[in-house]
Amino acid sequence: MTNSRWPSGIFGLGATWAALCVRRAGLAMILALGVASAVRAQAEPVLRCEVTYAGATERVEARPVTDPYPVRAVDIAGRFRFKPVLVRAEDGTLDRVVVQVYVQTPEQPVTIQVATWPQPRPTAAAAGPAALTGWQHLYAGPLERELIYGCTLLESER
Repeated sequence: MTNSRWPSGIFGLGATWAALCVRRAGLAMILALGVASAVRAQAEPVLRCEVTYAGATERVEARPVTDPYPVRAVDIAGRFRFKPVLVRAEDGTLDRVVVQVYVQTPEQPVTIQVATWPQPRPTAAAAGPAALTGWQHLYAGPLERELIYGCTLLESER
């Protein structure tokens, strides 16, 4: 016995109702794909640095921040502290890249370099791992230990 209001169709549901569900599901899928591609299109810059000390290389990344002061420095083998900061201006543009490097002493970390690159522009990954800063060689401490780093600014998906 069929209900005259809901003629038999997919899963015993009315054909019109089933078609409407399929259309809505298709529309929802199209909207979801559109939102996903829009999010993908809004790439967020990332500052990617390669830091080498005593033959070991670490990758340190920084995302844009509006306040650089709370950003913590990364410990490098207990000898150095490395703090890359990507500062975003209030209008959303990139204002500057600041890299601070400290040598660890028994009393406290001591600044050995503060370098600033104003209004940086992202580069292609093929430009190399030190496209923004070049390779920096720093020497510090009583034994003149060497820290090498290079940074590049890339567009990265969120």
